[in-house]
Amino acid sequence: MKHSKTELYFLITLLSGIFILSFFIFKPFIFALILAIVFATVFDPIHKKALIITRERKGLAALLTTFFVLVVVVVPLIFLGIQVFQEATELYSFLIENSGEVDISSNASLAIQNLTSFSPARVNSLDVNLYLKQGLNWLLQHLGPLFAGFAKVIISIFIFLFALYYLFKDGHKLKKTVIALSPLQDIHDETIFNKIAIAINSVVRGNLTIAVIQGILTAVGFTIFGVPNPFLWGSVAAISALVPSIGTALVLLPAILFLYFSGETFSALGLFLWGMMAVGLIDNFLGPKLVERGMRLHPFLILLSIFGGISFFGPLGFLLGPLVLSLLFALLEIYSAISKEHEGRNK
Repeated sequence: MKHSKTELYFLITLLSGIFILSFFIFKPFIFALILAIVFATVFDPIHKKALIITRERKGLAALLTTFFVLVVVVVPLIFLGIQVFQEATELYSFLIENSGEVDISSNASLAIQNLTSFSPARVNSLDVNLYLKQGLNWLLQHLGPLFAGFAKVIISIFIFLFALYYLFKDGHKLKKTVIALSPLQDIHDETIFNKIAIAINSVVRGNLTIAVIQGILTAVGFTIFGVPNPFLWGSVAAISALVPSIGTALVLLPAILFLYFSGETFSALGLFLWGMMAVGLIDNFLGPKLVERGMRLHPFLILLSIFGGISFFGPLGFLLGPLVLSLLFALLEIYSAISKEHEGRNK
């Protein structure tokens, strides 16, 4: 049966309209759904082990894996986010109330005076506080919306867990449906899925996981040796861990100097050893085990994608930014392969 162009154009127009309408229906949950896809990919090995333990009972295996993700990842991240937000808010409020004068403690004031005495050009403490205020203000602006709508956060977590459960349970069916609907050849669809999985695992299980672990260990070290606001600076250390060749030293070195010039020599030495042994060696030990073979992004590109992702997506941009960049490189590689294949056929 032949169809007229009018029928085809009408169908395309109708399909486009329904697609746009569907997008706006799912828009409030788009981040939760994307995160569910990411976590389903990362924890797929755990799900496969759960299938073996439960003797291929898909529903039970999916439930166990989802609960595992909730306990190991979601709950700690919620706790960490709340602590970071509280510490950032308290520090920002303190700076505002004191009109830019640093007087966190007598030791802190003494430390800053000693540090500035070693500098040929005197450091204006007011300018330092101004930059600190601006940084904290930026952090609060992007973290604030996440905690302001508490009910929305709870709903998003609920949608995320439900979506994660069904992706574990019926993800293979969804994959087959997408492949069947795609106009590309099945082999190219499989390649796209494989590249996306490699990209997700390379970023999440590799660079981001190591950075988060280093941030947590930094916060633990700050707590042990008495550095103020350990959760806040630990989160900053997690981001700085992605800076090539420098990493957590951007946060650890000022903290060590702060302790030393505050008269806490043993604490400064202890934090130095902690940074060298517990924090600095994580990348060497865990890197080869966590990073998948395949696509790996340069740490500087990951750092830019994190800041850009946070600015565009909000708090979840630290994860979505690198994933979008990884997906871009994966699709470019697939496009290059398809183009070469077509060129070979035309010769």
